[in-house]
Amino acid sequence: MRYGIVLFTSDRGIAPAAAAAAAERAGLDSFYVPEHTHIPIKRESPHPHTGDSSLPDDRYMRTLDPWVALATAASVTTRIRLATAVALPVESDPITLAKTVASLDHLSGGRVTLGAGFGWNVDELSDHGVPGGKRRTVLREYLEAMRALWTDEEASYAGEFVSFGPSWAWPKPVQSRIPVLIGAGGTEKTFRWIVRSADGWITTPYEVDITDQVVLLRKMWRDAGRHGTPQVVALGGRPDPDRVAHLASIGVTEVVFGLPDRDAPAVESWIGRLGERLALHPS
Repeated sequence: MRYGIVLFTSDRGIAPAAAAAAAERAGLDSFYVPEHTHIPIKRESPHPHTGDSSLPDDRYMRTLDPWVALATAASVTTRIRLATAVALPVESDPITLAKTVASLDHLSGGRVTLGAGFGWNVDELSDHGVPGGKRRTVLREYLEAMRALWTDEEASYAGEFVSFGPSWAWPKPVQSRIPVLIGAGGTEKTFRWIVRSADGWITTPYEVDITDQVVLLRKMWRDAGRHGTPQVVALGGRPDPDRVAHLASIGVTEVVFGLPDRDAPAVESWIGRLGERLALHPS
């Protein structure tokens, strides 16, 4: 079992570099950040938790760019994985984003995990020209195009939403395959998408008992002929030993805990206590 933290980045509180460095010192395995480019004031999309247009946290409006945040974290760490929970790739140009992710993986020594979402805020996606009803298709094409740029000497792609001719693009990522995890509700529809196009699942923070979902995802993975087992990242919850042991027993590969919205000294102390509670080996 691996353990990580997610920092809901904003222009207040602890900086991503400081949080990542504290997490690495505490013995944690991964550091996650989210993404929202902006939040339209007038929108029709309900938040998955509140059920209406209200937001549970004002940091949705203040989120830092995830790749800039992770680059600062990379500069002060050497081991911890640098991840998103979740990024919204379809809100960027896929060729430019492929370059950004590959550059971060190159400079960090191969530590990037791309956690991606379809995007619950359809109004936000619309401002980027992404049709809400096509967001899964757009994300699939983006990932396929980015993987071509990451792996092929002469990359090209032809799709409905992404198209470019034979091109050179370096640096290539250090990793032979950058892990792509999908953060979305644990439904059969989500799992079909993951089995076809991704490497694993990130739960939503509001899913507590995921036993049946993990069983279903693993079955669909095997039935599709995928090798190995899918990564499963449980997001949210408390570091309760019984809960953590149960998650490990059902096949969860990583548990990620959310950081409190406090100042830097308080968050660094919280991270240290988390490492002690999980009996990790500080560096």
